[in-house]
Amino acid sequence: MMNRVVLAGILLAAMGFADVALAADAAKAPAGCKVVVDPYKNYACLEAWLGTDFMSRLVNYYRLEWGHEAAPVDPKAPPGSRADWPPTPQSIPPMPFSEWPYGGTTNLGVTRPSSVDSPLMAALGNTPFGQTLNDNHIQIYGWIDPGGNLSTSTVRGGNAPAAYSYNPNNLQLDQAVIYIERLPDTVQKDHIDWGFRVAPIYGENYRYTTAYGLFSNQFLNQNLNSGFDIPMAYGELFIPQVMEGLMIRFGRYISIPDIEAQLAPNNYMYSHSMTYTYDNYTNTGFEFTLAATKNWMFQLGLTTGTESLPWHVGVKIANPDPNPLFPGTTMPKDPGAVPSVTGGVRWSSDSGNDDFNIVANGINGGQWGYNNLQWYGLTYYHKFNDQWHISFETYNEHQNNVPNLNNTTAQNIIANGGTPFSPQYMPFNAPGGAFCKSAAVLSCTASFQTFLTYLNYKVTPLDNISYRVEYVDDMQGQRTGTKTRYVETGIGWQHWFSPQIEIRPEVSYYRSLDAFAFNGNANLGIAPNKNFAIIGAADIIIHF
Repeated sequence: MMNRVVLAGILLAAMGFADVALAADAAKAPAGCKVVVDPYKNYACLEAWLGTDFMSRLVNYYRLEWGHEAAPVDPKAPPGSRADWPPTPQSIPPMPFSEWPYGGTTNLGVTRPSSVDSPLMAALGNTPFGQTLNDNHIQIYGWIDPGGNLSTSTVRGGNAPAAYSYNPNNLQLDQAVIYIERLPDTVQKDHIDWGFRVAPIYGENYRYTTAYGLFSNQFLNQNLNSGFDIPMAYGELFIPQVMEGLMIRFGRYISIPDIEAQLAPNNYMYSHSMTYTYDNYTNTGFEFTLAATKNWMFQLGLTTGTESLPWHVGVKIANPDPNPLFPGTTMPKDPGAVPSVTGGVRWSSDSGNDDFNIVANGINGGQWGYNNLQWYGLTYYHKFNDQWHISFETYNEHQNNVPNLNNTTAQNIIANGGTPFSPQYMPFNAPGGAFCKSAAVLSCTASFQTFLTYLNYKVTPLDNISYRVEYVDDMQGQRTGTKTRYVETGIGWQHWFSPQIEIRPEVSYYRSLDAFAFNGNANLGIAPNKNFAIIGAADIIIHF
């Protein structure tokens, strides 16, 4: 499978280096296009240039965009943002986003339907199916993302707690993703609009998106290296008449706010920071996003915790070993599957150069559950000029009543099946216990503190250099499995051959300051034996 994916990428790249030729010499030139020329010179020639059959149109669209930083511009297209809105601070390419990320909503004030640049949609454009999709503002697109790494670690799974390259010295399919979506029009203010997204994913990265109760047996009962997930499946309703616009999102969606994201094209680098790896990934429920003014946005979410599903709320399982932690003959299947609240505030400057997000995510009683993370933090972005910008994130998260791995009684409770996450129920990748300060207590609160900065430089319209530095303190070792502080730094190059094909080579250095944390595998019972990891990695993303 991997060889076929890589070969496909090479073939697409090879096509791009070929000279651009007219797609359909015999095609009748449309009105406004007396002679069929490059659509970058005359957009009216696009259809004639692409050709008529599906494969010709698909190949020619890749060839058309090769070496360009954007698709050809339709002069008749409506404005992409409100006239008085803060200007869009970045561009894709070479950055992974154009608006500063805040999540939980389609970007307000700057989104038009059918606005994604997609070779697949261009290829389908003159078919009845494609025309039906276009008429209803529905798009189907995605990408494949193979990658690999070279590492100082050697044990299977030994790159952890570094993420998105679980196995060292390995080639893998990170992601194969399809989006089926309708974007609501958030620029206009005269009518209610709606949208949706369904985003299936297959590959190694499912390990980091899994929610307990949704295809989770692959990860929690089989520990498959690659698997399937649907990290996004939601609907949206946009009500522009409420102040500057109210978006209501419902379903499963990426948690807020975060610099990084699960899906490959939305990240500065191939790897992810430890800061992102160990925080909230997805929520399931409702998210309300209100643009009070062009500068201020407020978010309120009502969910069932983090990486937990509504159908686990109130569900009990037998408890064969009643104990002080779970004293009844039954216990919750997932104690974290409870009603939870998210609240966020966002401020953007008139120039668009500064953006703050302060968020509390997945807040409930904080009981030990499947990623029941009580997340409090902020992100900040500052654009110095057209070449340089900085992204900063810090957060503290915690869980309460986490079993104490320094306590023999707590260890026996786990081993005897007295917790919902004992190996009898969850043999792989279960929520960790805590190494509490005192061995006398059965449980304690486990906390995790982070500080992360990306410094980014736009070298050319197709090249971005990102430098990452972070500090992480896993105070009780509950998240990474080792009670230690970490420092990590890395540098990556994001090079785009076109808006559709990009490569991201990088190198990162990880250090655990207080204990060995690398080159181990808890699932295999292998203790870590190194306090550092050096990982060189690269991937190629081929959009379609």
